[in-house]
Amino acid sequence: MTLDRRTLVLAGLAAPAIGGVARAQSSPPLADLPGPDEEIDLWPGAAPGMPAVPPREVIIDRSKDHAFQDRAVEHVARPRLGIFRAARPNGAALLIAPGGGYQRVVVDKEGNELGRWLSARGITAYVLTYRLPGDGWKAGPDVALADAQRAMRLIRGRARRDAVDPERVGVMGFSAGGHVCADLATRFARGVYDPVDASDRLSARPFVAAPIYPVQSMHAPLAHPGSRDLLIGANASRALESAHTPAENVPADAPPFFLCHAEDDATVPVGNTIELRAAVRARGIVAETHLFTEGGHGFGLRSVVGKPAGAWPDLFLAWGRMRGFC
Repeated sequence: MTLDRRTLVLAGLAAPAIGGVARAQSSPPLADLPGPDEEIDLWPGAAPGMPAVPPREVIIDRSKDHAFQDRAVEHVARPRLGIFRAARPNGAALLIAPGGGYQRVVVDKEGNELGRWLSARGITAYVLTYRLPGDGWKAGPDVALADAQRAMRLIRGRARRDAVDPERVGVMGFSAGGHVCADLATRFARGVYDPVDASDRLSARPFVAAPIYPVQSMHAPLAHPGSRDLLIGANASRALESAHTPAENVPADAPPFFLCHAEDDATVPVGNTIELRAAVRARGIVAETHLFTEGGHGFGLRSVVGKPAGAWPDLFLAWGRMRGFC
């Protein structure tokens, strides 16, 4: 029997993990599958701290394979959440911050694909299209963190509507979105915006945090130059670098971490994850860590199918069950 690419993708989508056993990672869905069940704005009216010249949002289709969508959003003007509701919710919710080097938000490859995968397994997923620090927002390097904090609070505020346990809301992020994730997990209590409604009285602390191949350090040589320059500027001081390096800001009440990176990542060195793990463990906090010899950067779900690194999503689910998350 010959299995073509389409057959393999469909078979993977139909085969979620069963019971408590971690299985090989399933293939992501095809491009013509549905998008989010609902999309909501993060902020009432315009987002706070709008630049004098508002950014003009652009959606770029980068697709090179008809089987997959690969869109990216640049100059985000309307930060928002795409909601993927679980057909059989187990109460867990996961905020997803896609990557894009702080130049764009890669909404399909590291967002919507994972949203569909998680919702098929009982977890309600919220894909975050966050504002970008290079667009001149008043919050500067804290603008994506402000959106992540606000998103966590909104999810908790609408937990009953979405069949979510407000205590079991986690965060996952990829590459620069991994920095958003780790920044939220370490600076969830930092005041980076003025409250706008009742949701802002709720906690922004995630139940678990999963930075995947994260941009993390802002110090050379570990820093990803493009992300660093857009976040804090090419001439940032050592103090500003430290203020935006999650490993240097881990509080005693940080959530448990799930960390994942490929050692052959030529874009964001694996040392980012190793440094973050050491800092988290030094605080006595759990840091489940998986390092794969191969996988490169930006693999998401689709680029490691059939490889050892392709096990990472099911490893996350197994760990999440052990931690009482899902």
